[in-house]
Amino acid sequence: MPDLAAILARTARGCPNRIALSFAGATHTYAELDRRVSQLANEFVARGLAKGDRLVLVSGNSDAFVIALYAGLRAGAIVVPVNPRSAPPEVDYFLTDTDAKLLAFGPEVAGAISAWKAYDGRQADVPTLCLGAASGYEDVLACSGEQPTEPPAVEVAEDDDALIIYTSGTTGRPKGALFDHHRIIWVGINSCVGFGLRVGERLLHVAPLFHSADLNLVLIPGMMLGATHVILPAFDPEAVLETIEKERIGFFFGVPTMYSFLMRAPSLATRDLSSLRICMYGAAPMPAGLAQQIVAALPNAWIVQACGQTEGGPGGILLTHDEVLERPSASGRFAIANTEVRIVDADGNDVVPGQVGEMIMRGETMMKGYWGKPEATAAAIRDGWVHTGDLAQVDDDGYITLVDRMKDMIITGGHNVYSAEVESALAGHPAVADIAVVGRLHKIYGETVVAVVTLSDNQELTLAELREYGHDRIADYKLPRELVIAEIPRNPSGKILKHRIRDEVRS
Repeated sequence: MPDLAAILARTARGCPNRIALSFAGATHTYAELDRRVSQLANEFVARGLAKGDRLVLVSGNSDAFVIALYAGLRAGAIVVPVNPRSAPPEVDYFLTDTDAKLLAFGPEVAGAISAWKAYDGRQADVPTLCLGAASGYEDVLACSGEQPTEPPAVEVAEDDDALIIYTSGTTGRPKGALFDHHRIIWVGINSCVGFGLRVGERLLHVAPLFHSADLNLVLIPGMMLGATHVILPAFDPEAVLETIEKERIGFFFGVPTMYSFLMRAPSLATRDLSSLRICMYGAAPMPAGLAQQIVAALPNAWIVQACGQTEGGPGGILLTHDEVLERPSASGRFAIANTEVRIVDADGNDVVPGQVGEMIMRGETMMKGYWGKPEATAAAIRDGWVHTGDLAQVDDDGYITLVDRMKDMIITGGHNVYSAEVESALAGHPAVADIAVVGRLHKIYGETVVAVVTLSDNQELTLAELREYGHDRIADYKLPRELVIAEIPRNPSGKILKHRIRDEVRS
C-alpha cells in the first residue's frame, strides 16, 4: 500500500481535471493540486526539512492548509497540525515537545505567530514559513512556484511516521498521538465503509481541519476517492446553507451545535438542500428534538454519529441513521468498521448490560503511542488495546452510552455520579443553553455536585428550580448541590473542558 501523498498522486492520475479544492473563489484540479504539493515539498526540502523531521502546521481552514499538509508528507516529514488559535506558550509547547524543524502558518495567523516569536520560549529560533502573503513574512507558496513539479527524491514507506495529532486536552496538557501512513490510510478506509463516502463525493469542510475528525475521517478519505473538497474558513450558518445549495454538497460533518444553528437559520426553508445525503456529527450526542428537525428539513439526508478518540485515529463507535432516531442519547451501537470495542471492568472483563466500565479499542487505526511519552503510552496501550479513559454503559439492545471520563466521575457520600448523566437529565430545562457538571471537594461527602450553566437568552434560573426539574429524572444524590452561572468553555471539537471548569470551581 502506498503512502498518503502517493495516494494523492494516484488520484490525480485517475481524475486530473476534477476539482479537488475550492476555497475563497479559487479552485485547484487534482493535477494542479498534485503539482503544487510537489513544488512546496521541494521548497520544504530546500529549506532543510528532512525525512522524519517534524513540520508544525498552524493554519485555519484553507486550500493552503491542504497543500502544506500533503507537501510535508511528500517530503517525508511528520506533520503536526495544531490549533491556529493557540496562544504563544501553547505554540512553544508544540514546537518544543516535537523538536520541530519548521513551522508553516497561514497568513491569517501572522499576528499570532509574531506574538509567539516575541515570546521568550525555548523554540523561538525555529524557521517560520508563511503560506501566503503577510506583512513582514516571505510567501513560501509563491517561492515554491520556482521549484520542480516532480516529487522530491525522498522515499516514503507505508510504515513511516506521518502525523502527530495532539489530544483535545480535556483533562490537562495535550499529548501528541503518533500515526504512520498505514494507520491513517486505514482510518480513511474505515470512514468510507462506515459513513458512506463515495467516489467523486462533494464534501464541505467547516469543522477545523487541524482536528483529527475532519482531517482523518473526511479530508484524507475524500482525497482517496477523488472528492471535491469545498472549504469554508469558519462556521457561519447562512454561509454553510448557501454553500450546500450552490455547490451541491453531498456530505457534511459538524458538531451538534452547528446543526442547531443551521436548523434556526432564517433561510433554511427557502434553500434547495436536496443534494445533501449524509449529515455526520460527533463530539456530543444529538438531542432527540434536533435529530427530528434535521430529518424534517433535510428529507434526503441520513444522519450518522461517530464517537471516538484521537488516539484511535479517530476510531470508536457509531450510530446509523435509524439508530440515531431510535436512541439519540446513545453514543454508538457498533464499532466502526475494522475496529474492535469492548466495555470492561477494572479486571478487564466485559461488563454486563447496565454496568459501567471503560471503553477500550483495538484495530489498524490505533496510534503507535504518545510522542516522547513512553510511560503515558504504556498506561494507554495494554495488550494491544487502547484504554480510552471513557466510562460507558451498555444496555440490553447493545447501545453504548458514554457516561463520563474516568477522571470526571464524582464520588459523593460513597455514590458514583457520572457527570454526563446529570448533564443529560438537566439540559432540557428551558433556561439552560449549556451545562457542565463537576465535583467540588467536600470535607464530609468527599465531593459535592456542582452544575455550571450557561443561561438561554433572557432567562433566569435558581438552584431550587434546577433541582426540581431533575427530581423525577435522576436520583436525589445525583442532583447538584450548587449552581454556578457562567460560560461553558469548549475546545474546537466541541468537547467541554472539564479540567478548566473544575479548576475554577475548586479555586
